[in-house]
Amino acid sequence: MRRILVPLLIGLVGAGILIGLGVWQVQRLSWKENILATIDARLSAAPVDLPETLDPEDDKYLPVRVSGTLEPDALHVLVGAKDLGAGYRLIQPLVLDGGRRIMVDRGLIPLDAKAAVRETGEVGLVGNLHWPDEIDGYTPEPDIARGIWFARDVPAMADALGTEPVLLVVRRQEAGPQSDEITALPVDTAAISNNHLQYAITWFSLAAIWLTMTGYLIWRVTRRQETEG
Repeated sequence: MRRILVPLLIGLVGAGILIGLGVWQVQRLSWKENILATIDARLSAAPVDLPETLDPEDDKYLPVRVSGTLEPDALHVLVGAKDLGAGYRLIQPLVLDGGRRIMVDRGLIPLDAKAAVRETGEVGLVGNLHWPDEIDGYTPEPDIARGIWFARDVPAMADALGTEPVLLVVRRQEAGPQSDEITALPVDTAAISNNHLQYAITWFSLAAIWLTMTGYLIWRVTRRQETEG
């Protein structure tokens, strides 16, 4: 009995941990699906005027319509886009008709188009407010001198451009000068990873393998005891 007690305890503890991780991923799956459903509802809603006061959580992905004057200053966020390859997200200041200054993410430009003179003047834009959480300990510092960034750090970019910390990701341009070099990259839930089901299946599968191995080990120990007895 003592010989099987240790592997039995190790087997039960290990399986419990693996099953717990699987249950956690199932909970994360439900959480992520709720978030994606909320985003999809925002993306399909009719655009509204930009509110005077904004909340980074309550107003995330809010569809808005704005009009104002594009300024020539620009920041470039180095990214890779599916089916489009590497390029820069073009971030420009927009002075709204009421005098507020916000940032607009106009879309992707080719790498060799970074030095081009940017369009200015009156524009009408429709898009979604975005407060991306893209900064972590592995994100390189921006190259301020060259205007190249490696993530959309909204507060830092707002300081650099002298705008409110508000970023509008453009879905379409309804008026004003447009460039054939800019490809809109609207917010899209297809680009948001949701692999929690696969993770859950992996943890549950490992738990099943762990229990199978534990059962086999206990069977071997028991057979040996019977042989020795």
